Order: sequence, then structure tokens, then C-alpha cells
Amino acid sequence: KNLVTNPMLDEWYNNLPIITKSYVTACVLTTLAYHLDFINMLMVYLNFRLVYERGEVWRLLTNFLFFGGLGLSWLFNMYFLLRHSSSLEETSFRGRTADFLYLYIFGIGSLLSVAWLLWFFAIPTPPILFLGPSLSFMLVYVWSRRNPHVRMSFLALFSFNAPYLPYVIIGFEFLLGQPWNIFDFLGILIGHLYFFLEDIYPKYSGRRLLKTPSFLKMLFEQNDE
Repeated sequence: KNLVTNPMLDEWYNNLPIITKSYVTACVLTTLAYHLDFINMLMVYLNFRLVYERGEVWRLLTNFLFFGGLGLSWLFNMYFLLRHSSSLEETSFRGRTADFLYLYIFGIGSLLSVAWLLWFFAIPTPPILFLGPSLSFMLVYVWSRRNPHVRMSFLALFSFNAPYLPYVIIGFEFLLGQPWNIFDFLGILIGHLYFFLEDIYPKYSGRRLLKTPSFLKMLFEQNDE
């Protein structure tokens, strides 16, 4: 008998779409490394001063991988990230892996740009900043806008349409004791920007401003539509 792995769990994990699987795996490994004391949060949070002065460029990516220590809030974040990222990748972006990766790149680049502007102009931000939850909010928002008629239930207490999901999540986090974070709303705003540029603007203008780079399409052997 295989005492290390569970066949059903293996099958579930192996069947996850590649981009979602890669990102969630990196997040889980980062959390495990934190709990095993291989790293601490001060090594991976976003700090532009350390990026410039010490060349710690890894912070530009690692800050998206840490969602806090193991606990209810972490499980909550992982559940919504995994569910909605994989759903997007398997439905709206089926056969378009390069386009889905570009969605991630757009979100990461946009969040970093806003965070840099806030840092450059000395606008107060959380002293230890992680943008993973903001990226997750962006993905949830895009999913919710592309599934506007889906009815959802919150803990069997009340039902609502999918577009309200990001705000329900924020309210639930508040009930869990999480403070309001402007970067959660920033994730929603960037999600709306992507939705506008990708889904709304082309319908009225006939042009697409967001175009996945050809090298990404070559990497995933994605053909142009």
C-alpha cells in the first residue's frame, strides 16, 4: 500500500489546470516553509526600498505567495483562490492557457505598479505588505462578472448573485477579525479594469487593448482565434 499519497487526492491534484495548480502549489509550499522556519515573513514581504538598495528582487514575486500562517483565514483564502481560479481556467479560458497566464501577469503588474506609486509618493501603506489576497480578489471579481447569473449561498444564511461575491468575502473576513485592507478593494478595482478592457471595450470599439504576447502563446502552443 502507498502510505504516503492518497490516490484520490493525487488524481484531484493532477487534474487541476496548470496555471492554478502552479500558483496554489507555490503558495502552499511558501506557507509550509514559513511554519518549518525555513523562511520568515520579513524575507518575502514587499519592500521597494530593499529591492532598490539591496537588490532583493525576489520580493516582487514572493509577496504574492504568502497568505499568512495556517488557520481559518488561510484556508478561506486558499479555498476561494483555488475554486475561482480553476473555474476560470477551465471555462472562460479553456484552451487559452497563455491568455489566462496573461491575466495573472496583468494583475501582478498592476498591483505592483500601484504599490510602487504609493511607496514613491510616501502614501501610507501597511508596513508589511503582501499582495496575494489582492490578486485573489481580482480573480474572484473576474469570475463573478463572467458568471453574473450564478446564484450563491453564504453558509446557508442568505443567497446572492455572483457579482456580489467579492464584497461578501470582504464582509466575512471582517467577521473573522481581519481589518479592512484598501488593497483588497484595489484587487477588485483591477479586476474591473481587466473585465472592462477584455470583455466590454472590445464589444463597443471592435478593438482589443489587451493582447497576449506571442511568446506566451508559443510557450503553450496556443493558436490565435
